[in-house]
Amino acid sequence: MLEKEELKRYNRQIILPELGMEGQQKLKQASVLIVGAGGLGCPILQYLVAAGIGLIGIVDDDLVDISNLHRQILYNINDIGLNKADVAKEKLQLLNPHVRIISHPERLTENNSFFIFSGYDLVIDGSDNFPTRYLVNDTCVALNKPLVFGSIFKFEGQVSVFNYQNGPNYRDLFPEAPAADEAPNCADIGVIGVLPGIVGTFMANEAIKIICGIGDVLSGKLLTINALDVSVSLFNFGNVTNPSPAKIIPIHTRHSIQEIDFTELERWISSVPEQIILVDVREFYEFEDFNIGGINIPLYELNDRATEIPEDKKVIFCCSTGVRSKQAMTLFRQLTNRDSVHLKDGFKNYGNHAKL
Repeated sequence: MLEKEELKRYNRQIILPELGMEGQQKLKQASVLIVGAGGLGCPILQYLVAAGIGLIGIVDDDLVDISNLHRQILYNINDIGLNKADVAKEKLQLLNPHVRIISHPERLTENNSFFIFSGYDLVIDGSDNFPTRYLVNDTCVALNKPLVFGSIFKFEGQVSVFNYQNGPNYRDLFPEAPAADEAPNCADIGVIGVLPGIVGTFMANEAIKIICGIGDVLSGKLLTINALDVSVSLFNFGNVTNPSPAKIIPIHTRHSIQEIDFTELERWISSVPEQIILVDVREFYEFEDFNIGGINIPLYELNDRATEIPEDKKVIFCCSTGVRSKQAMTLFRQLTNRDSVHLKDGFKNYGNHAKL
């Protein structure tokens, strides 16, 4: 139930017939994770906190720098050198004490993404680099969580919604990251200070629409904005016909991790090959470049392809380092309630080891 003060605070939203009391209740019951508390994250956080989202998480290990202040207007000179997630939480709590805010002052990695994402209904990506964008996307796909995406480049911005009601995901639009020398960041090419505010508010708007079930969501659509010539374009991509509601799959940690080393794997394959199946959860191109056998199901596809793994065999997940295979094992249990093991530390140290 909304408190008396909340009714006054959100009055201008509640009186909108498209949103109403029901929509405001949905906002209060929602939980949203914002990845990145920088240029895009600042306006997203400010508007969603002001709108009355019940629970908001902030992931960022970066510190406030003086070069941030021309566009990251949540901060000031007194915040320089402090963690963005922690500072944002403190300031946003003053904006709206009715919102619960959790800061995650750490770098998002393959080791913690599943654990962090599992506590939220919706994820918003305000990151500024391709490795993080693909990690955010793949984790959302594996956990079947909708993702609001945005990016900025000099005077141009992009906004889209991925993995919404079985709609396309980030890899459907951008299958692979560009080469390192083809992906400059703000520090290299610059960005006009108002652009993150423009794009970030569009992203916050998409989040509100998704939560309240109103309007046309940017699923299968890419919105581009050019602040220099004031042009806006909308491109369609992917197939979003006849979508079905997304199913949120929680990740639990109560089950112990089971792992084997490479020597043990070789012993299993040589002694009982017919009783096991090796599942490589790396990307297709990684598998084609080098593999140690088995079948290839990329981690972000496991949610949809788990039924392809035979039920009468012991499952061994593997990857280059052991990180993705451990995540796959955890997700596999949630999807099928079946036990499996993973290859500890992967096969990164085995070079061109002969295929098993």
